[in-house]
Amino acid sequence: MKIIKNEMKVLNELESALHANGSLKEGTTIPLTSNATLDRSETSISAHVENNSIVALTMRYCALTSPPESISQLANLTLLDLADNQLSILPTSLGNLLHLKKLYVDNNQLVTLPASLGNLHHLAEIHVDNNQLTALPESINQLESLNVLSAYGNQLASIPTGFSQLITLKEISLGKNQLTSLPESFWELRDLQLLNIAENRLTFISEHIGNLIGLSTLDLGHNELTSLPEALGTLSNLTFFLYLSNNHLTSLPPSLGTLSNLIYLNATDNHLTSLPDSIGNLISLRELRLYNNELASLPEILGNLRNLKELHLMNNRLVSLPESLGNLTSLKELHLMNNPLASLPESLGNLSNLARLDLRNNRLIALPMSLGNLRSLTHLDLRGNRLVALPECIGELPRLEKLDLRWNKLSSYPEWLKALEQRGCIVFK
Repeated sequence: MKIIKNEMKVLNELESALHANGSLKEGTTIPLTSNATLDRSETSISAHVENNSIVALTMRYCALTSPPESISQLANLTLLDLADNQLSILPTSLGNLLHLKKLYVDNNQLVTLPASLGNLHHLAEIHVDNNQLTALPESINQLESLNVLSAYGNQLASIPTGFSQLITLKEISLGKNQLTSLPESFWELRDLQLLNIAENRLTFISEHIGNLIGLSTLDLGHNELTSLPEALGTLSNLTFFLYLSNNHLTSLPPSLGTLSNLIYLNATDNHLTSLPDSIGNLISLRELRLYNNELASLPEILGNLRNLKELHLMNNRLVSLPESLGNLTSLKELHLMNNPLASLPESLGNLSNLARLDLRNNRLIALPMSLGNLRSLTHLDLRGNRLVALPECIGELPRLEKLDLRWNKLSSYPEWLKALEQRGCIVFK
């Protein structure tokens, strides 16, 4: 494969460096490809050639402590992948790669980025996850083509105030940093589709988050939030995921009920004592996770969530369940472990698609006869309750694969359990 002379010289220098540190066996060369795609290479070392010029270079897992300066001579380079090395610094000369569109330097030891990055006006993606960055250069605001900024797992305590200039940004991942606040200009990025600011130290989210009308995924989990702005309800394109877990929330804003296209809601590990009735408007929800809260009851309107497939309510304070629970006929998993439930509604038997029912560590003394209608049930966990008898209908569940009865108050075991075991069902007594 023909490569122009000066770039072949660079390639030879890179090969010598890789031979010297053992990343490339002596006598072998950097593999050259001419695939039509400019996505990341599946191999750890490769170069992609088009029109006799190197346009993509991958050197992952090469134990590099600094990238060879000669890389900056690859004038037509559009993708540079130096992830998973030992880089502590990037050379200023990186700013000479004026055609660069994608830069991957994840999983290194970078403590800073060169200001010359601001020269890369065609840069569409920058990935610097899992480094040791304490700041981003102000020059990052000059990257007018930037679509993706991923700086997860660093030590960022702030971000540049001029972020609003990055009007082409579609995805931002700043999770697992040390951010305590965000500049107001941040909320002007109206084309954002994905925002991950989880695992920081945020105590407050501005009402101006409502400006981010293009968001489809939002992760606010693992912060120190005590409340959420009502403006969350204006994010009408929030369709995929909303993560609110591991904060200090005592309630959810009623405005969340306007997110009728939301598929996944996670508000686990908070201090929620109740749910707003508006939660019944989230008619597209497939999965709802509310475990590790302080919920004592659920609103009847929860039964409106007829597309729900998974409902996770473990480790709450639920003493009863609404009769409307039986309306959730798409439900496949219902997790109610570690609650003080004393009884179950008869409507539970309407959950014809339910495959997993976890009721361990409650205060149940009896089970509804309607349990026999759960013809899709494969796993039933009844551990740690106060059951003194079992309804015979459990033995008639045709798909039951596992039944756990340990730590109850059963004085004897019914004969039909033997038939269940002979059929192949695992029974723990």
